[in-house]
Amino acid sequence: MPPHVSADRSAAQPPGRGSVDALITQTRRLKGDMDAVRQDAHSDATDPQGRWQRALYDLALHQLDDLDTHLAQLRDGPPPVPAAERAPAVPAAPRRESLLSRVGSAEWNLLTDEAVWSEELYGILGRDPAAPPLTLDELPALVLDEDRPKLTAMVTDCLIDARPIDGEFRVVRPDGEHRTVHMMGEPVLDAEGGTTSMWAVLRDVSELRRSQRAVRESRDSLQRQRHRAQTEHRLAVELQEAVLPPWRGSPRLPHQGPRSLDLAAHYLPAATTSQIGGDWYDALELSDGQTLLSVGDLTGHGPTVTSTTAMLLGALRGMAMAGTQPAQLMSWLNQLLDATVQPALGGAVCCRYRPDTRTLMWAQAGHPVPLLFRDGTGRRLDAPEGVLLGATARAAYGQAEETLEEGDLLLLHTDGLAPADRLLGLAPRLDRARTAQECVRMVVEECGESERADDACVLVARVTR
Repeated sequence: MPPHVSADRSAAQPPGRGSVDALITQTRRLKGDMDAVRQDAHSDATDPQGRWQRALYDLALHQLDDLDTHLAQLRDGPPPVPAAERAPAVPAAPRRESLLSRVGSAEWNLLTDEAVWSEELYGILGRDPAAPPLTLDELPALVLDEDRPKLTAMVTDCLIDARPIDGEFRVVRPDGEHRTVHMMGEPVLDAEGGTTSMWAVLRDVSELRRSQRAVRESRDSLQRQRHRAQTEHRLAVELQEAVLPPWRGSPRLPHQGPRSLDLAAHYLPAATTSQIGGDWYDALELSDGQTLLSVGDLTGHGPTVTSTTAMLLGALRGMAMAGTQPAQLMSWLNQLLDATVQPALGGAVCCRYRPDTRTLMWAQAGHPVPLLFRDGTGRRLDAPEGVLLGATARAAYGQAEETLEEGDLLLLHTDGLAPADRLLGLAPRLDRARTAQECVRMVVEECGESERADDACVLVARVTR
């Protein structure tokens, strides 16, 4: 503030130097802590969330820098404003100037039409320090056309109505660069209350505004991505609900009789992603009285994978209803997946159960084999030949056969559930279970509570007595 400002405004005593020094120390310590946190943040430059965090760190550091310098100015007093002698012209300041070089001051005397600028203000506006300062009438020539009414209104309110100035406008420097300037000031009144001059502190807040724009743009981008992810997730859930059987718990197939199957299944979503994967389970009673059982998993997540899963499952059901055996089913599913527009890989197990002989015929394509539990022990079924679906166009698939007994438990699962040895360790507990649904509940309790990296399905078929 100029030295001749009225005594009423200069009467306030500044805080003690010791208390200001303590505040400066605390501010610098906090600034160091914040900078350390910022240095430790190694975010992907292409990730909107990372860009947003870095912008917030930068914004916080700018604010702490501002506070540090303002406290130092409060302690040391305002910098001198030489009127007659100025420093020689200097090259344009670099992008990362100190805060002190971004804060200037000025006074415009209305009685003499003289103006006094600090050196810093010349630097902010990109003016030659040897040139005379601009008057209030000349100042708008530096301002962007759309911001001139704002500056005019602020100056008019200050000079006519003696209102304080507090506002921003954008200036164009001689080199063409735009700067955002925040101006705060007051009128200087004479004894009769008339305005004799106006003083102001002008601060270059361009970097701060750029940081704030980056925050807004990153936040908007993040919100758009979240909205898109939510939409995709909702679509994938709807597709999955259409793909998986319309039953939960322990279903009963329409024409079950003696030696039928007690069935239960469960889908376990991944804990590390909101996207729906390509896991499926299915049980379908066929026209010849046999039962189709299948589980599978396509690589990837999202609506595209879920729609491909729906296509495969629909094809599998249709071919099984036509009497196709498991090995041939796998071969045709492989050809179908190989011919899709967006190639994918998938594993699957397909079984046909014949209740009158309790015979299980099955094939697999690069997938965990079924587990058979009998009399309190469990084992893996011997796997026939079969590579992943979509891996090669002319893959050959073998077929195996297993005769089941009353009380046997067949467990089919996708590879995201748990290692086979862990599941086989449940044999004594599963042997005491009375229903397939109770078995599934035991499996989920054992394998479904941990942080799951991938989706998983489990299908249990229990041969009734």
